[in-house]
Amino acid sequence: MQSEVVRWIRGYVRLEVQGKSGAELINRALAQGFALWDIRVSGEDKVQISIPGRDALRLRPLLKETGCRIHVQKREGLPFAARKWSKRKTFAIGAVLFVAALYFLSSFVWNVKVEGNVSIRTQAILDAAKQEGLYPYQWKPRMPDSEKLSYQLQTRLEGTSWVGVEINGTQVTIKVVEADKPEEKPLVSPRNLVAGKHAVVTEIQAKRGRPLVQPNTYVRKGDVLISGTLGDETHQSIVVADGYVKGIVWYVSKIEVPLVQTYQTYTGESKTRRYLVLGSQGIQVSGYGKLPFQQYVTVPEHTTLQWRTFKLPVGWLSEKLLASETVERQMEPAEAKGMGLEQARADILSEGGREARIVSEKILHEKTENGKVYMEVHFEVEEFIMQEQPIVKQGE
Repeated sequence: MQSEVVRWIRGYVRLEVQGKSGAELINRALAQGFALWDIRVSGEDKVQISIPGRDALRLRPLLKETGCRIHVQKREGLPFAARKWSKRKTFAIGAVLFVAALYFLSSFVWNVKVEGNVSIRTQAILDAAKQEGLYPYQWKPRMPDSEKLSYQLQTRLEGTSWVGVEINGTQVTIKVVEADKPEEKPLVSPRNLVAGKHAVVTEIQAKRGRPLVQPNTYVRKGDVLISGTLGDETHQSIVVADGYVKGIVWYVSKIEVPLVQTYQTYTGESKTRRYLVLGSQGIQVSGYGKLPFQQYVTVPEHTTLQWRTFKLPVGWLSEKLLASETVERQMEPAEAKGMGLEQARADILSEGGREARIVSEKILHEKTENGKVYMEVHFEVEEFIMQEQPIVKQGE
């Protein structure tokens, strides 16, 4: 590996020797101390060799003696690169300016992120950081060091047990650990459990309080199911009623399903646009021209340049545009009916809450007209029907 590096620094050329005496030319060159390597036969009376640039001109006498000719295939190494760069001064200056711009841009804070906060608002933390000199587009040499920032932010922000500031390139992360607060127990006042809907009770379980209904009892919305009042008028106590009551509730769903379903699908065509991203600005570098399709979905992919742990404010944005088209599918009435019923069942169970189940369903009305299926469906659903009702004492 070291010899390859030395060869590149000194410079070398890749030659093709043409002539019947190619082997004789190579033997004479080696005998005279020429450094040759990577010798390959490339065709009839053709041999490829690599030779240091300074020795290439010394081959002329041997070429005359052997009657061979040479063709330069490529020039490699630092001397040739330097000569090429010297002819492209504008490119060299641009490269230097680009590196300088990268260094300049990396000396700013481009993004401030907050992690770990739960009850403390992110904006409140960012406002406190700004007052301490930490905010986007701030010049990093003007910022206080991270330890001082951590102390100042913890002092400003109430309810924190620790605040850390981590600087990674152009991004600063404020990590917050909130102080533990004693668990606040909810205030529980005396209450009844009442029916939240008209229903027929199927199951009742009173953990605390007095049940007032039995299974198979019809109840109206607001009827007391489990009372929090115990005893009689003489010896009476009020408790927090607790337990659960299930009942059969009735729903009527009106369903409307189009027979023609419209959806999007990909055609397989695509086009990619690439952008050079500097900070929050993007410069398009490829993918110009009019799109060969009208409908498309954009899938972005952003890559940020990084040196070790430092993220530079420079990167690439690749947008892949996937061509799509709107497809219409004609359904049979039976299929549309099934689709509508499935959606109605899902909606009913969502409204019924946890542990709700459909006991029965009956189609009350069904018709197909104007390209749609219309239905009216009656559902019987078993669900929790209780809800809390505070007990107001007389005189309060």
